[in-house]
Amino acid sequence: MTELARNVRLMIFDVDGVMTDGALYYNDAGEELKAFNSLDGHGLRMLAGTGVKLAIITGRQSRLVQHRADNLKIDYVYQGAHDKRLAFESLLAAAGVTAAECGYMGDDVIDLPVMTRVPFAVAVPQSPDIVRKHAHYVTVHHGGNGAVREVCEYIMQAQGTLDGVLAQYLR
Repeated sequence: MTELARNVRLMIFDVDGVMTDGALYYNDAGEELKAFNSLDGHGLRMLAGTGVKLAIITGRQSRLVQHRADNLKIDYVYQGAHDKRLAFESLLAAAGVTAAECGYMGDDVIDLPVMTRVPFAVAVPQSPDIVRKHAHYVTVHHGGNGAVREVCEYIMQAQGTLDGVLAQYLR
């Protein structure tokens, strides 16, 4: 399965249920809150440092997502993408890559139009059966609890960059 991740040049992530635990929190003013995992964030930074471009395609619209993407220097962000297939086509053109160079990580049926078009599709264990069935890899960790980090390290391992990335922390 690592051979499927070897050619990933652009890794795309859903947000709710992947980068978060999927719970939606609101304060008394009706403002949405999300909890992001710092280990996932560092995994994204490490992966980007190897030259893999990063993208988000999410069906929801949230200022929090844009703040997180800006903080992590995620290259492309598509929010409010109710038809993720259209966002994916737009992303391919913007990033100058083909579908064969992409990976996608999702957790629900809204993600299937992209998951079925990439050679490296990832799901989290809490995903519905049909989503896990269409995934090439199902993470051990749950969304919002290290699943993104797991995938980032998996890609770096497949591409032979993980040891070099980790070596800089062992000097």
